[in-house]
Amino acid sequence: MSDTLQLTKDLISRRSLTPDDAGCQKLIQTRLAPLGFTFETLVSQGVTNLWARRGNTAPLVCFAGHTDVVPTGPLEAWHSDPFIPTERDGLLFGRGAADMKASLAAFVTAIEGFVQAHPDHSGSIALLITSDEEGVASDGTVKVVEWLANQGTHIDCCIVGEPTCVSRLGDTIKNGRRGSLSGRLTVKGIQGHIAYPHLIRNPIHQAAPAIAELASTVWDQGNAHFPPTSWQISNIHGGTGATNVVPGTVVIDFNFRHSTASSQDSLKTRVHAILDQHKLEYSLDWPNPGAPYLTPAGNLVDAIGTAIQQVTSIMPTLSTTGGTSDGRFIARIASQVIEFGPVNASIHKIDEHVAIADLKPLSQIYQNTLQGLLKP
Repeated sequence: MSDTLQLTKDLISRRSLTPDDAGCQKLIQTRLAPLGFTFETLVSQGVTNLWARRGNTAPLVCFAGHTDVVPTGPLEAWHSDPFIPTERDGLLFGRGAADMKASLAAFVTAIEGFVQAHPDHSGSIALLITSDEEGVASDGTVKVVEWLANQGTHIDCCIVGEPTCVSRLGDTIKNGRRGSLSGRLTVKGIQGHIAYPHLIRNPIHQAAPAIAELASTVWDQGNAHFPPTSWQISNIHGGTGATNVVPGTVVIDFNFRHSTASSQDSLKTRVHAILDQHKLEYSLDWPNPGAPYLTPAGNLVDAIGTAIQQVTSIMPTLSTTGGTSDGRFIARIASQVIEFGPVNASIHKIDEHVAIADLKPLSQIYQNTLQGLLKP
């Protein structure tokens, strides 16, 4: 059994349902302490975050990830206990196997191998680990980034261990992500009996034309790195439960996944203009915005691309597709941020898994990337 496989199993066996770390970070800290790392544990609103660093000079290469996992869903649908790591048909099953405990284990074993081979390496190595990526992400990486910024710490290269590959280990690197801008729109009307329309103002009816216009608006055309910006409704809440009462309000949750062709300020301005044009009485909140980020070709993309080819003989594709990640926070204090991890086909699903044969190569890719960036 490889060290990476064993450590992945040890991490899966800890029931770290978001935002509970369940001792995962302590395990990682125990492995790194003999290598000369220093540690800072930052706790915010029940979220545990770990910053670990070896060295005090530039360039600073950081591995970033999360120990928390999403809920399991119905346990009876799993073929084995999601928190008892189980090998079956060449796969390792367990909640978090792919997202992202395999990457965390590979981070650690890659660092161990690199430091053993190059104890006097140039620059510094760090890990930024949170237990609040799968949750609201308000007390995790964003808080560590604020703390690092206040200290004047700058990250030169950051590798986020999100599962990025589509079909085979090595086929995809994420070198950016679209921004995420959520809105909660409350349209106000006048509640009353459905049989007396002259005494009511139906907020659902009033909101409908504005919703149609928002849905049909072309926000931008995207660019060479990102697809066009998308606006989607996720939830609509209205009504008292009675069939003969018009509600006094309707609440609409929506989200932009946007390219760098639109700023968040410009999107907000355009939404307000449409709502005002339809003469709605409304309030609109914009919680937890996440800006897009993009890392163009450079030494980090080159180093991990070379490492992937060395280990897998695959030429990786650069991609900015998918949802958000904590890379959006790290990009505030990092020159270059990319994401690379195992195949993502089973993440958040019943019987989540990772290919056992991919674990040792994943660690070797991370180790070769360190060698390309920090070897004396």
